[in-house]
Amino acid sequence: MKKIVILHSDIYADATEDELDCLEQAEAISEALHLLDYEPILLPFVLDLNQTIKKLKALKPYAVFNIVESINGKGSLIHLATALLDYLQIPYTGCHTDAMFLTSNKPLAKKIMQHANIVTPAWVTQEGFCSQSTPANVYLIKSSWEHASIGLDENSLIRYTNQENLMEEMNRRKEKLGGSCYAEAYIDGREFNIALISGMSGVMVLPAAEMLFRDYAPNKPKLVDYKAKWVADSFEYNNTIRKFDFHENDADLISALREIALRCWDLFGLRGYARVDFRVDNQGIPFVLEINANPCLSPDAGFTAALEQAKIKYHEAIGFIIKNSLK
Repeated sequence: MKKIVILHSDIYADATEDELDCLEQAEAISEALHLLDYEPILLPFVLDLNQTIKKLKALKPYAVFNIVESINGKGSLIHLATALLDYLQIPYTGCHTDAMFLTSNKPLAKKIMQHANIVTPAWVTQEGFCSQSTPANVYLIKSSWEHASIGLDENSLIRYTNQENLMEEMNRRKEKLGGSCYAEAYIDGREFNIALISGMSGVMVLPAAEMLFRDYAPNKPKLVDYKAKWVADSFEYNNTIRKFDFHENDADLISALREIALRCWDLFGLRGYARVDFRVDNQGIPFVLEINANPCLSPDAGFTAALEQAKIKYHEAIGFIIKNSLK
């Protein structure tokens, strides 16, 4: 039986919900691999690279299923996992090192999208770079590297007064956000995501999902923030609802979102599986927020829900991803 190493983030005793989710993914993938007649072996990726190298060499896996989301608690090191696998010449799932680095560095990804004429909200970096000369009215302060909405809440919204104040707010919040951060123009409107997977005959765009903010007060920001994703007893978690059914009036918008997601796939050289997150303003203009090159594969995650909508069984999707890694 061929071995597949499920390489995951090293989880500490005081891990938060978003970090523990990595183990849930690993268990679900392990069950799928059993159904596909592989022998799954879970292995944490530790910052001691020699230790990780030694274990991988001893295991001699057929391939590695890479779900490393952070290393030593830092999303900014995520590309080390794929770089190490490149060095060892071991086939692995998902995006290659360059795509992993470029998409994980969110301000850099936005700059690449802007040059490719893919619309993304205006932004300001801690270094003072401004993507447009006219400031936005409201900014959302976000982590430059961390995913899973780390440090994001309704207090992350800042009304613009002047450049100096915005820079001060970023510097004040950077520790909570895991280090480097940036300010992104807040797009008041609807939120969507598009999942993609490498199928038997090329990339497949899965059904579009919209996030609904049920019973939110008029003055409450409509954000998929940390609570909405991870705090099960919170108002945000229980009232942020995913939907896949759309009125015919949305047909052109959904088609545009799918087309833009495919452009992002090609632009960054994505592979295996990915997700593109959007906001759509009140004029119907889509803005790409982020590209996630290794989205969550937990049974209750949005990617899995999109697979269900596409009538693709979970273990079949895992099989597609494995086969793509061996091409």
